[in-house]
Amino acid sequence: MSVRVERDKESGVAVVTLDRAGKHNAITLDMARELGAVWRGFRYEDEVRAIVVTGAGGRAFCTGIDRTAVGNVPQPSSPYTIDDPLLTIGPKANDLWKPVVSAVEGMACGGAFYLLGESEFLVAGEDATFFDPHTTYGMVSAFETVHMAQRMPYGEIARMALMGSAERISARRAYETGLVSELTPPGGALAAACEAAAVVASHPTEAVQGTVRALWSVKEAARAQALAHAPHLVALGNLPPDRQAELFGRRGAGFRTR
Repeated sequence: MSVRVERDKESGVAVVTLDRAGKHNAITLDMARELGAVWRGFRYEDEVRAIVVTGAGGRAFCTGIDRTAVGNVPQPSSPYTIDDPLLTIGPKANDLWKPVVSAVEGMACGGAFYLLGESEFLVAGEDATFFDPHTTYGMVSAFETVHMAQRMPYGEIARMALMGSAERISARRAYETGLVSELTPPGGALAAACEAAAVVASHPTEAVQGTVRALWSVKEAARAQALAHAPHLVALGNLPPDRQAELFGRRGAGFRTR
């Protein structure tokens, strides 16, 4: 199992850990299914009142889908639909309205935004970095930018998506622009996220879940409409897989952190 779940009955907080540290916690197809099952299962666990999601190892929160899994996802020929295994890895996609806090250490990029975008708030270590490499490799950043567009100012999300792998947003810059709500010393994000989650879990859960649902209702219509366009944009704008692989194989080591 590459998704580890720990529950603290005293605090009411569960910690969900992406546990593939050797692969920067990149998500396999099995992990995607595990995450969906974990979120759906929490709906029936009354003792779990708040959740923290994090990545193992400290070098990365998550680097998106494991590229070796991409070729195992058959795609329909129609430009009006796409099979994306990451669409259902987040709590809201699985109808879970218990609050989720993300604890980010190291890199968070690409498909990680499916999880970050469905969290209530983010806590990050000072050495965390955020970036979106899609355009560098000939892929449209559609789902990712939609997920993050209402967490980041337009200019910040546009710059991150368009600059691709050439630029990384520092934890400090993410804090300054509102993506991150709390900075900690490196290695401290999980403890701080659990502390905040325990406070939330101590409140009556009906009121907490209602507040989460109310907050999401503000942006749900616009988000749903934007996501409906995403499959067409991906189908029309992505390079063929062999060309993507060629670009990926020519990855440059240089990038700048802002």
